[in-house]
Amino acid sequence: MEVILSYPAFSESIDRLAQDILSRKPDMSNTAIVGIQQGGVVVAEALYEAICKRANGTLPDYGEIDITFYRDDLHKQILQPDKMNLPFSVDDKHIVLVDDVLFTGRTIKAALDVLLDYGRPGKVELCVLVDRAEHRQFPIQADYRGIAPATSSREKIKLVKTSDGGVQVVRIDDKMQ
Repeated sequence: MEVILSYPAFSESIDRLAQDILSRKPDMSNTAIVGIQQGGVVVAEALYEAICKRANGTLPDYGEIDITFYRDDLHKQILQPDKMNLPFSVDDKHIVLVDDVLFTGRTIKAALDVLLDYGRPGKVELCVLVDRAEHRQFPIQADYRGIAPATSSREKIKLVKTSDGGVQVVRIDDKMQ
């Protein structure tokens, strides 16, 4: 296990992502930050807090989605769904969809399917903490990204909680598991 983004660097990345979003969309009145369960929610919560600290005027809405029943590999295993929380209409809303790691694009495709089942957003942008672009299987790209480390397809990139309650990003080689 190798730390590729320490807790201080995680916080700096979140702050930079919040600033990037606000520089493109300073008016948050028709915007929602939506985290994808599970790791995306951790990033989305931190991002939402950072945006709220900087936003002038109206704050964005906040929600969480679960893609369990939209996954294309569901037939391989039985999964327990996570919490779904969209306490607003997505119709005509500017959605900033947030995930921890963008890898093949399959999770994002499933998340878009979830959103469309709830309505028709005006615009959807993607914000990810880690972009593994060299492994994409779908034509999906992030509008906002924290880091883009070189990785092999064997490696896993995970968010882990530190003993002091912070978050860091680690690289785990499949051979080590």
